[in-house]
Amino acid sequence: MEIEDYNDAELDFKYLGKLTTNFVKIADNLKEAAYQIKKRGFSDYPVFPICKAPQPIGQILFSKADMPQLEWDYYASFLEEFEQRNILDEEGSQRFKAAYKNPEEFCCLFVIDEQFTRFVFVPYPNEE
Repeated sequence: MEIEDYNDAELDFKYLGKLTTNFVKIADNLKEAAYQIKKRGFSDYPVFPICKAPQPIGQILFSKADMPQLEWDYYASFLEEFEQRNILDEEGSQRFKAAYKNPEEFCCLFVIDEQFTRFVFVPYPNEE
């Protein structure tokens, strides 16, 4: 998995639009969850795996079964779980840390889908 490819031109903007349309419905909740992960000392690198089918990474936060307005299930995790599960090796972890964006401004989603599986950084909506 190439960390440098996040949000690059290869990412279909129509697909990214579908992700963000769903994301804005719970963005405030994800931002608060990222804050709590950092505040409680779990990690400086919160990650939110999202998928349409059950998967083992993280703990479920929001289920599309419980919230019909969602198209994705949202989980809470962090970098260290990706390391423990050998999803990222030492080099991958270093690249991830270098690419990681400010969690107060961007949400790190780990998108697991038929089209691709990758980290995507999505800016939180402005609070204006």
